[in-house]
Amino acid sequence: MSEEISPTGNHIGPGSSPELRASHADRDRVVDVLRIAAGDGLLTADELDERLEVALSARTLGELATLTTDLPPTVATVGGTGAEAKDVVRIEQVFSGAVERVGRWVVPRRLELVVTFCEVTLDFTEAVITHDTLRIDVAMTGKTLTLITKPGVVIDMDGLQLVHSRVKYRQARANPDTPVVLRVELVGQKAHGRVVVRPARRTFGQWLLRKPA
Repeated sequence: MSEEISPTGNHIGPGSSPELRASHADRDRVVDVLRIAAGDGLLTADELDERLEVALSARTLGELATLTTDLPPTVATVGGTGAEAKDVVRIEQVFSGAVERVGRWVVPRRLELVVTFCEVTLDFTEAVITHDTLRIDVAMTGKTLTLITKPGVVIDMDGLQLVHSRVKYRQARANPDTPVVLRVELVGQKAHGRVVVRPARRTFGQWLLRKPA
């Protein structure tokens, strides 16, 4: 009998009970896995929407496990205690949909960004940071590269060559004593379009209460 990956990254086999009730944390972990899988191109937007709907209404671990059985084990364990960062991740797209890394995605040591006329968004506000430095090798033409930061995330663009591009840089507000948890080093070339560095936007409720994002 084949085993299934549980929401916690373990296997559901003959000795396990897939009928055990799922907790909010179990559902959240599977949602993280599905979003990361979609970001890696393993799921289409429609597949992601369908699986998220099932995950959020799942009552048992068995129902959750079926949502990740066709995903690679390295993806299916992300979000649990076994999340590991890859050394190198390469993203290569030409004239296609937007590239997004949002939510609890795992930050690699190095990211190779080879993109032509595609929007790119890297959101570090909830990212899983396992190393203190991320090097992004940029070979990007057109559109906008957006980096969403939080206190403790520093963007270094000294090694990035801009060709007919402009930069909009607005760092997240932070206490001077806030330690640096991640240094993002941009190297390579950005031709045409923009590079935008900004903190997360406040929700309407946070804006009304004058709270930070």
